[in-house]
Amino acid sequence: QVQLVESGGGLVQAGGSLKLSCAASGRTFSTYVMGWYRQSPGKDREFVAHITWTDGATYYADSVKGRFTISRDDAKNTVFLQMDSLKPEDTAIYYCKYTSYGPRVSWGQGTQVTVSS
Repeated sequence: QVQLVESGGGLVQAGGSLKLSCAASGRTFSTYVMGWYRQSPGKDREFVAHITWTDGATYYADSVKGRFTISRDDAKNTVFLQMDSLKPEDTAIYYCKYTSYGPRVSWGQGTQVTVSS
């Protein structure tokens, strides 16, 4: 099993920045992809961004392209989400997702991001 611990959420004004972190521990020897999803009240969970562990390729939802940047620290099995130019519509609970070859999927507990207008 893989355990995920997220941090970095909080309250920020529109136009501000936040950086989320997600550290994976446990059986992390076959990491395929790590990424972020988010869920707002009354809405389905949606994809935000992910990064492949083998080559560092990144993918973003159109709604965050150019504003969010996903990165990783291989040695620490950690993925980051730098969020700039935040908008009120970015307000959501952000979840880290870990996918291994197999595949096996693990989710973090979520971290709240609130953007005030």
